[in-house]
Amino acid sequence: MEYMTDSIEPTTTAGKILCCQCGVLIEPNALNMCHGCMQTQIDITELIPKQGQLQMCNKCIRYLQPPNTWISAQLESRELLTVCLKRIKGLNKDVRLIDAGFIWTEPHSKRIKVKLTVQKEVAQGAVLQQTFIVEFTIFNQICDDCQRVEAKDYWKALVQVRQKTSHKKTFFYLEQLLLKHNAHADASNIKQVNGGLDFYFSEQNSSRKLVDFLMCVVPCRFETSKRLISHDIHSNIYNYKYTTAVEIVPVCKDDIVCLSKKQSKQLGNIGPLCICSRVTQNIYLIDPKTLKVAPISSNDYWRSPFTAICDSKHLVEYIVCDVNILDGNSKPHVYGKESHKHVLAEIFVIKASEIGIVDKQYSTISHLGHILHPGDTVMGFDLQNTNVSDTSLDQYDIDQLADVILVKKVYADKSVRNRRRQWKLKHLDVEDAGSVNSTIERDYTEFLEDLEEDPVLRQNVNVYRDEKKLQQTSNNIDDVTEDDIPHIELNEMLADMTMEDSDKMDS
Repeated sequence: MEYMTDSIEPTTTAGKILCCQCGVLIEPNALNMCHGCMQTQIDITELIPKQGQLQMCNKCIRYLQPPNTWISAQLESRELLTVCLKRIKGLNKDVRLIDAGFIWTEPHSKRIKVKLTVQKEVAQGAVLQQTFIVEFTIFNQICDDCQRVEAKDYWKALVQVRQKTSHKKTFFYLEQLLLKHNAHADASNIKQVNGGLDFYFSEQNSSRKLVDFLMCVVPCRFETSKRLISHDIHSNIYNYKYTTAVEIVPVCKDDIVCLSKKQSKQLGNIGPLCICSRVTQNIYLIDPKTLKVAPISSNDYWRSPFTAICDSKHLVEYIVCDVNILDGNSKPHVYGKESHKHVLAEIFVIKASEIGIVDKQYSTISHLGHILHPGDTVMGFDLQNTNVSDTSLDQYDIDQLADVILVKKVYADKSVRNRRRQWKLKHLDVEDAGSVNSTIERDYTEFLEDLEEDPVLRQNVNVYRDEKKLQQTSNNIDDVTEDDIPHIELNEMLADMTMEDSDKMDS
């Protein structure tokens, strides 16, 4: 008999034990229990609530995700399952979620059942898996958006009007235009914010009308965005909120601008230092050295924008020493449109703050030769002694530019002009308009002075008679009037209609 010389490896089999509860032969584990006995003895879902609540808005069919987020979700959708799982407490790194799904319930039962499968390591090497059901009860709760709709206090369109300037003279002029043309009639609310105004509308068409009106009266541009508020799944209607941002050009009347060489060439070699004489649908610039004028439309401005190097807050007070009107021979020849309202003159001025200290005279060419006389006070910009940061100004040699640029004449003290002012303006009903400081009052006073000095500007403004000022002027006989101060005649003023006057007319 021959014996096999090859070695045979022995096969090892894992030993089995009996379950300590039911005696079933099982693989050995840390608890020495079968899976069925583990489920009867150990409950890994005891810390997980089996019932919950969901808040649903029955107006827009959205569910509340705490703390204050409303999510649109359909029945048995992935979004609704996410909301339900976030409401279940106890799911952590110890109790791992393996599977989740919906169990069908009748749609009108206000019940949602979610079937969950979780695992947990109950002992070293012993992992237990269980499946259970969490039932959610749906409660009706109106969301904030639908609540505003029901309360009739809501808006669908917002127009934000802004201007990046340090004063509010443009908004005072825009306020009068809105009052005259009643362009704000459909606005449910008007709020004053930092840098402009906010107009709230209940319909988008009303906001479009206001934007079209602004595009016609001031140079500006706008952008519109929308945000989804709700969606009606039954009628497939989407509810949006529209926001329109309107930006007005940051250039106002009496601002000094510096044009680049390219812009100056496109406008017929005007400038480069120009004064903004008026802002309506266009920006009107005048060259104080040649009287050349050039209008700039809104599209042309935004194609190559520029900013003011000086506004009314940076002007310095000067005293006129001498005025020499330039005749036809000494006057520079101008190609293009020229202003016939102004007169070109060589003016010698001295700073009011340097009188008796330095007594240094400055010579400049100005467009105010028709209104300036020796001894008058004029506001100007000291370019030579001012640090100006502008990229367009860096293209020129500052020594070849004028040292002083005269902008406007000062006719009298502001208190004197205010005492002689016999007219007033109406105002919009603006929310948060009570925060009036000295800067806003000064800007409003300068706007009133501009109306008195510019007849073309006040053609678009309704000026009303101030009966109290008229009575004070008639009673004060000693009040000396100065004919040189610009003022508005009585025939240009409108009668302010009050409730008492309307009652007298009805009677």
